[in-house]
Amino acid sequence: MRQQLITMLEMQERMNLKVHPDWIRQRFAWHRALWIECGELIDHHGYKWWKKQEPDWEHVRLEVVDIWHFGMSMRFDGRNTPEQIADEMLEELRLDPPPALPLLEAVEALVSAVLAERCFPVSRFWTVMAAAGLDSDSLFTAYVGKNVLNFFRQDHGYKDGSYRKQWAGKEDNEHLAALMKNLDSTDSAFPERLYEALAQRYLQSQAP
Repeated sequence: MRQQLITMLEMQERMNLKVHPDWIRQRFAWHRALWIECGELIDHHGYKWWKKQEPDWEHVRLEVVDIWHFGMSMRFDGRNTPEQIADEMLEELRLDPPPALPLLEAVEALVSAVLAERCFPVSRFWTVMAAAGLDSDSLFTAYVGKNVLNFFRQDHGYKDGSYRKQWAGKEDNEHLAALMKNLDSTDSAFPERLYEALAQRYLQSQAP
């Protein structure tokens, strides 16, 4: 799991650098983005006792991955490395084993800690992850896929508004999910192969 954490932290650092080359000093409000994503997760799960609701687990898990993006970003301080952060996370999980909680209670515990302490408690996140039906391997695969998609969006005009998520009759998340099924996520070149496949499909969709 240590190498998975290091890989994800490295990928997140590259993504943040792509968005802003001096992202650490910008002191972006990662905590705010994180709790908003938590709210979206709760909405996909359902919380309204006054109407019938069924959890949309696919979208719940996508929100967990988005929360992880912002949580990892909160752990960088400009001096530490992905290796150091990964080791700190593993030590926190050892010293503070994640409690088993129902999903909504787990999310609320995470948000409470993030807003009160302006930090990202990995043990609280692990509880959310487990309650959503994810483990470290499935988190890794889902995160790598979403990171590749985020890079693809940035490379194709997401920042200036020229990129549209809907193409060839589907949202890009759907294209991503279809392509991931045909690739080996344990392959060390999985991110590069996934990006290439996504780019090829996008290029074909733009052809007259």
